[in-house]
Amino acid sequence: MPQDPAEERAAQALETAEITATLDLALRIGELLLSSGAGASDVSAAMQNVARACGLRGGFTADVTFTELTVAHQPAPERPAIVQLRQVRYRTVDYGDLTGVDHLLRELADGRLDRAGATARLNAITSTGHSRPRWSVSAALAVMGGGVALVLGGDGVVVLVAALAAVLVDVLQQRMGRRRLPAFYQQVAGGLLATLIAVAVAATPADVSPSLVISTSIVLLLAGVNFLGAIQDALTGFPVTANARMLEAFLATAGIVAGVSGGLQVAELAGVELGTVTPGATSIADLPAMVAGGALAAGAYAFSAYAPARSIGAIALVAGAAIAVYAVALERGVSTAWSSALAAVLLGFLSYPVAARVRIPSLVVVAAGITPFLPGLSIYRGLTLVGSEPSAALLAMATAAGIAISLSSGAILGEYAAQPVRREAHRLENRLANPRLVGPHRVHRPRVRRRRQG
Repeated sequence: MPQDPAEERAAQALETAEITATLDLALRIGELLLSSGAGASDVSAAMQNVARACGLRGGFTADVTFTELTVAHQPAPERPAIVQLRQVRYRTVDYGDLTGVDHLLRELADGRLDRAGATARLNAITSTGHSRPRWSVSAALAVMGGGVALVLGGDGVVVLVAALAAVLVDVLQQRMGRRRLPAFYQQVAGGLLATLIAVAVAATPADVSPSLVISTSIVLLLAGVNFLGAIQDALTGFPVTANARMLEAFLATAGIVAGVSGGLQVAELAGVELGTVTPGATSIADLPAMVAGGALAAGAYAFSAYAPARSIGAIALVAGAAIAVYAVALERGVSTAWSSALAAVLLGFLSYPVAARVRIPSLVVVAAGITPFLPGLSIYRGLTLVGSEPSAALLAMATAAGIAISLSSGAILGEYAAQPVRREAHRLENRLANPRLVGPHRVHRPRVRRRRQG
């Protein structure tokens, strides 16, 4: 018998409500992943997995740009598509929330969690706030600054100055962020403060290089992770998002350049002699100092980004191993780009089993482990030299691009290599086809119970 029109409309309304709830869940999960630094390909795959796990079949699309997420589903060819949008305005990295969402995705994909349970779990994740007090984050950033100073070859004074600068810059940016000031002006203020700290140190009898002090003091402001995200999006087929991330990285670095330039002008007016300041200056550190500094910087960054406590030690060990490979390759005469690539391949390869061991997404290990390699320092050097030495600026920018491409592509290649090693041989092809830094690889299809006839 044909269905009553009223019943048919009621059934369609119920179906539309179910689809809308699924699309909303997918968008909220995608927003948190994108805000936490996940690549556009991972965000798109995660939203598709949510839709598939919740029973949507065919006609579903997910699109990711730098500031907006779009999902759509067409229930039937004769019916209009249901489209939902969500803007991503504020980006607060919280690897604790990212880990919670990663576990949620895996349970949803395995069928251990339904949509209602996933929505309730997501509400709890997004409403609980950060897992650590703010003062502990500032302390971790101080350790990170000191660790990077060790990697760059700084002595005890430079390490202490870098740690102090990291704390002061963090407090300054935190207060400016509360007033909703754009990130560019926060970068200008941070660069100015870091340079003034270097000027104050230069005015003392301490025998330190002002150039090295400035380089280590602006570490917290460098946009190297954003540049790496841009390269990852370009490699995985999201050029629009890649261009947006790259523009943000350049604007952030331009703010540092403006702030440092202002600080140098203040030093000149105050009569403080800094000598010739070399942008992005570094020195060669011993291998033990580089390994220790890289491990400290990576572990401290992970702590400051609210990564689970159980993962901090593992992240530090992986980063130390990667920076050791980088340092040894440099000592053997390998170029900076290829040394970075070798280290990144090891980092990506180790991130997969380590992340599974400590139950966090691989993205957390990779993002924190790449921190000591500082591709943003080359971007800063290039933008600083644009007005005075165009040829040197071009070389610095090419170096920055080469390092970023080496780190990003090397980490992805390591992830490709790690997955089939950990999986069974008959699943090798599937694992090579679609590596993910966040979220599951396969979605459990919910069983549909059919009513018996008669």
